[in-house]
Amino acid sequence: MHHFERRDGVLHAEAISLERLAAAVGTPFYCYSEATLRRHMRVFKAAFADLDPLVAYSVKANSNLAVLAIMREEGAGADVVSGGELYRALEAGIAGSKIVFSGVGKTKEEMAAALDSGVFQFNVESENELDALNEVALSRSAVAPIAFRVNPDVSAGGHEKISTGKAEDKFGVAWTRARDLYARAATMKGVAIKGVDVHIGSQIAELAPFERAFERVADLVRALRADGHAIERLDLGGGLGIPYGEPAGGAGDPPHPDDYAGLILRIAAPLDIRLIFEPGRMIVGNAGVLVSRVLYVKEGEAKKFLIVDAAMNDLIRPALYDAYHGVKPVALREGDSEPYDIVGPICETGDRFARARPLPPMKAGDLVAFMSAGAYGAAQSSQYNSRPLVPEVLVNGERFAIIRRRPAFSEMTAAERNPEWKSA
Repeated sequence: MHHFERRDGVLHAEAISLERLAAAVGTPFYCYSEATLRRHMRVFKAAFADLDPLVAYSVKANSNLAVLAIMREEGAGADVVSGGELYRALEAGIAGSKIVFSGVGKTKEEMAAALDSGVFQFNVESENELDALNEVALSRSAVAPIAFRVNPDVSAGGHEKISTGKAEDKFGVAWTRARDLYARAATMKGVAIKGVDVHIGSQIAELAPFERAFERVADLVRALRADGHAIERLDLGGGLGIPYGEPAGGAGDPPHPDDYAGLILRIAAPLDIRLIFEPGRMIVGNAGVLVSRVLYVKEGEAKKFLIVDAAMNDLIRPALYDAYHGVKPVALREGDSEPYDIVGPICETGDRFARARPLPPMKAGDLVAFMSAGAYGAAQSSQYNSRPLVPEVLVNGERFAIIRRRPAFSEMTAAERNPEWKSA
């Protein structure tokens, strides 16, 4: 459920029309519904209410400080994968004791910063990382709480680029080496074994891959405990998909969090273990839209193009993953639908949001909304073609605030310098 609905034919975010927001901040822009963000986090937490898990919101999905502050107010921690995300989480007021540090390429500087902030857990993804973390912790007279991210070799995810749990993926340690690595970690004075971590992919639309992975990791927990390790935490990652509104024949609606919770409770309850979750997309995905204005309607030889002022640098998912996003005219238009290729101004053939998408007759100046854009939209945006990052707007009922403004061209170049030997 989300709070983007039509009133008198015009698409609104909660009680504010997207036309009003476009007039106030210019296009393109991202718009988030605070009510939707809060509702999704509450639905997820309610599904596991009896277990009191750590819900560590996945910062990579949407890292805006205002969004992170809402997550903190809803009682969530944070899952981070870089020093920058750690900084953002702390800046938003999330306690270090509720932060999980994941990622395959943690630097020693990032490890030190995380130790200083008192993070809840490091999810270790290689033997070399384990050695580096032990070294950094000893140099600071600290002990790093760890879980190994174990790769269960389970295929999942809607696209090969977001599947993370197969043997050939870069993430996690090999299933066959897990027990040896835990034994080695137990000999180190700079780390303390706390748990096991698993994450198999993103935008997963069925429960079966989760069931296979979680049953394997539950068996591993039992084996590790038999080996003498005090495994008290089980991090089951994120990955639960959201409905993107694909037409018939698409992936279909993913499971409800209650069904997901039922599966996990059946597998994890006998372990008597603290659970950790890292939801991202399912919290923020349908809480945001990207609003863009039609620049031109171009008649090609074989198709009609809708050229909009948003581009792949603003929302790269269609170009990167062939991802589907619903597209809606902000104001209802009369007439029979016709197919448009929806494209942006970037000088790349891949700057395409949709092929042959049926829409009512459109004209220059019309507004369109790319739906389900709250996750991996603004967070993955860039300034390619020297296009400024677009504003992000948060709506609360009848109020709105710009939570990231559009930079001026001069701000985009402010950090750049000619070398000293260049003449003025």
